[in-house]
Amino acid sequence: MRNILIAIIICCSFFPSFAQKQFKNPDFFLRKGEQVPKVLLVGSFHFNYPGLDAHKTAEEDKINIYSKKKQKELQELLNYISKFRPTKIMVEAGKNTGYLHKNYNRYKKGEQKLHASETSQIGMRLVERFNLDTIYGVDAPSLLFELHQQKDSLAKLTYIDTIFKRHYFGGEDEISKRYSEYYSYRNEISVKNTLLETFKYMNSNKVLNRGFGAYIAGGQFTSKEMEGPDALSMLWLNRNLRIFRNIQKIEHSKNDRILVIFGSGHIPILKWLFECTPEFELVKFNKL
Repeated sequence: MRNILIAIIICCSFFPSFAQKQFKNPDFFLRKGEQVPKVLLVGSFHFNYPGLDAHKTAEEDKINIYSKKKQKELQELLNYISKFRPTKIMVEAGKNTGYLHKNYNRYKKGEQKLHASETSQIGMRLVERFNLDTIYGVDAPSLLFELHQQKDSLAKLTYIDTIFKRHYFGGEDEISKRYSEYYSYRNEISVKNTLLETFKYMNSNKVLNRGFGAYIAGGQFTSKEMEGPDALSMLWLNRNLRIFRNIQKIEHSKNDRILVIFGSGHIPILKWLFECTPEFELVKFNKL
């Protein structure tokens, strides 16, 4: 038995396994050792509850961001995000973000509250903290939305009109009902836990990935033909690809640290895009 073991060891030393071979990291070619801008994605629930998402938040599960308790929690959250030291802040708003600055200036003069939205409560407060000169709105409409809006209202209905009206998110199937239960639990989290605890949970990998799963696991996505996949790709996926392109288009340097604040539903797709591109280095929220 001892001789057999010795023979095996000798053979292994002369014939190294395939796994021991060293292959070059793709970034050896794609980054060539150069520094690239760092990006931190922060997925949030909407502090002002605009009611535009498919799953509506019950009144008892809504927080009051203006309350003394939540403002204290907000400072803890801001202190945590500040570890990233952002040089540019990009938010879920249109390119014209003058209304955010106008609100901020009135807030500083004591004439108005800072908007309840996360774009103001997180974004504008960090603009002030790091003395940045502006905030960037990088949201975008989807291709499907634009094609539908440009259509002559008197023209005959087309396939585009059909899939635009599809509610590809949610449904009465079993997995959609389970997601509804899960989202109710998520809404309760923001009430029962601090903002930082809630954000750490919302921005964890499993939660983000399963969040995107709601779009593809059931509901109208699982259409008999291809209406579900077509609607999702031309509406939700396309919108996030356009958001990513807007971020790309903003001038940046290798030393920039770009903070992106969006509704948490956007983050799984944006995370995938930033993980794939060699142009940026993604920093995970829970690794700060």
